[in-house]
Amino acid sequence: MKRCAHALTLLVLLGCGLAAQPLPTAPPPSVGISTERLERMHRGMQAFVDRRDVAGIVTLVARDGKIVDVHAVGFQDVESKKPMRADTIFRIASMSKPITSVAVMMLYEEGKLLLTDPISKYIPSFKNQRVATGTSTEPARRDISIRDLLSHRSGLSYGFLDEGPVGNAYRATRVSDGLTVTNGTIAENVDRLAAAPLVSQPGTEWHYSLSTDVLGRLVEVVSAMPFDAFLRERIFTPLGMTDTSFDVPDAKWSRLATVYSPERSSGIRPMKDPETFLNTVMSPIAYYKSPKRYFSGGAGLTSTIHDYARFAEMLLNGGTFGNVRLLSPKTVELMSSAFVTDTLQGRPPGRGYGLSVQVVTDPIRAGYRVSAGSFGWDGAYGTHFWVDPKEKIVGIMMIQTDNPDRQLDRDFENAVMQAVVE
Repeated sequence: MKRCAHALTLLVLLGCGLAAQPLPTAPPPSVGISTERLERMHRGMQAFVDRRDVAGIVTLVARDGKIVDVHAVGFQDVESKKPMRADTIFRIASMSKPITSVAVMMLYEEGKLLLTDPISKYIPSFKNQRVATGTSTEPARRDISIRDLLSHRSGLSYGFLDEGPVGNAYRATRVSDGLTVTNGTIAENVDRLAAAPLVSQPGTEWHYSLSTDVLGRLVEVVSAMPFDAFLRERIFTPLGMTDTSFDVPDAKWSRLATVYSPERSSGIRPMKDPETFLNTVMSPIAYYKSPKRYFSGGAGLTSTIHDYARFAEMLLNGGTFGNVRLLSPKTVELMSSAFVTDTLQGRPPGRGYGLSVQVVTDPIRAGYRVSAGSFGWDGAYGTHFWVDPKEKIVGIMMIQTDNPDRQLDRDFENAVMQAVVE
């Protein structure tokens, strides 16, 4: 008699025949979406390419657990005229964050950590933190908790966003932002990060930050597995995310999209490697070569639109995809709750923040064309996704342009929602 002692482990998933099934497809009208109105979206995306705002775009729309539209326009590489494809690999940057959050929540469900635990319990270098106060520092009033890290209320920052004393401390000690070649390990980078002062007292303000890289190290400590191995064995393989990884092997390199930068004269140009962006240096090529030692939980992954659709559908379905369950529905509900309201310093109107996902609490105030309670995130190279639990919709858009105009995200959301007719 077969026995599955632990349904979340890879051994059991494979040994008990629980491999994830493909995401089914359906004609748009069968789930209340207009085919004619999806064509409007296709024309709109093509217009961005024609204006040379972007090189190419891939979009995916799913409703009721079925893919109703996947569309690619433009080029994966303009210079060689290689067309954009549905299997193109993208640097998803901060869309890595929700994946890392799921890993943490899986360990939380297993009773291996509490969200209220201080991170110093697992990473001792975070003991006795200090907070920057102009030209001096003061002691942190309390420890950073795991929940603070998940909701970006830790007091940590990003060097590329911070021109003050905290960002200067990161740069002085070579703290990586997770987007450039890093010779050390995630453990070494997190310890350097812990030695710098905080930008605010833990729990008091929202600052987009390297918190999720710290969570990647937390996963390593608690699971006693390398972070990349945990994601691969516990999330990617069970969900069938075969093209999602921290590096791109040689056999798949031809599918990796070229990154473009805005250029005043020509619209876009190929991004250099390395290239300075704000207060950091980005590496769109060398950083993704295998083998790697540094695995950024906040910014390091590559993926395809079909792979990420599996992950997003798992969230929409309350933690399950096909016959594979990663989380319980109540845990996904917890993740997508507004832990940070739009009244807290750092958050814009109508947009709260959950556990590594933005939560749209008031679409009117936010200026978003999605349902209240929708959640998702985007990436520095232009990728974007959201999950709309009310309408049972997953929308994903992938481009490769550094410092993109985020209005494209809003246009994509509007294009999807105007196509919903039932």
